[in-house]
This record gives sequence, C-alpha cells and structure tokens, in this order.
Amino acid sequence: MIRVVIADDHHLFRQGLRNLLGKEPDINVVGEASDGQDAIDTVSRSRPDVVVMDVEMPGMNGIEATVRIRKSFPTIQVVMLSMHSDPVLIGQTLDNGAKGYVLKSRSAWTWSKRYERLAGEPPIFPRPSIFQRTSMIRCLAALYPD
Repeated sequence: MIRVVIADDHHLFRQGLRNLLGKEPDINVVGEASDGQDAIDTVSRSRPDVVVMDVEMPGMNGIEATVRIRKSFPTIQVVMLSMHSDPVLIGQTLDNGAKGYVLKSRSAWTWSKRYERLAGEPPIFPRPSIFQRTSMIRCLAALYPD
C-alpha cells in the first residue's frame, strides 16, 4: 500500500485528487494539508511514502516545505503540482528535493495502464496528458523505496 499526503491550498482540488486516488486499491491517502507548515506537520504525523505538493500555497510555499520534509524524512518522496510550466520553477523544485513535477492546469489526464512502468523516465513530468497520476505515485514509491 502506497501512503500519500496531498498538500494544496484549494480544498476542492484536494478533495478531487483524494477521490481519484481513493479509487486505486494500492493507494491510501493518509492526510491532507492546506499550506507548507501544515504539510510538514501532516507528514510528521502520518509518515507517507509520497507527498503530492502544490508549489504555491499561503505562508510557507511548497518548495520550502519540500526542503524541510526531505531533510527530516529523506525516504519520503515529493511530487510537485503546479499550474506553472516555467522551466526555472520546475528546476527549482527538482533542485530542492522534488522527484517529479506535474502541471495541474492541463485538462486531459491519461489513465492508461501502459504508463504504469516509468523506470528510466526523467523526473520531470510537464505533460500530464501522457502521464497517469496514480502511476507517478506508484513509480516513485517503487523507484525510491525506504
């Protein structure tokens, strides 16, 4: 079972992602957070395998929260979500410990099983129309085990 925390300042987005991930038998959403500090606190309590983290949140942003989470819990993987496709921002997130980056502003998400195995793929995923959300989480959990 892959344990996931969702960190995003938009409640409706968190709820929607929780509902989508909840349909997967091997994924368990163990917590939600609405800002960076809340993400750190939720991770401390729930010890997930993967954190799905929004880049821009009030208070502490997702990049700073990622730095702190990875420092305190180096086995927990972080996947960044953002509406921004700026290569500099993507680079900042990866340089600060994120293992993936997904644009949430895209409307088309492919749920095909053919994308379940991503070993050898680069850690940047700016085209979610060719990437399955749950596969990303499974892939990270498999590629970066405890």
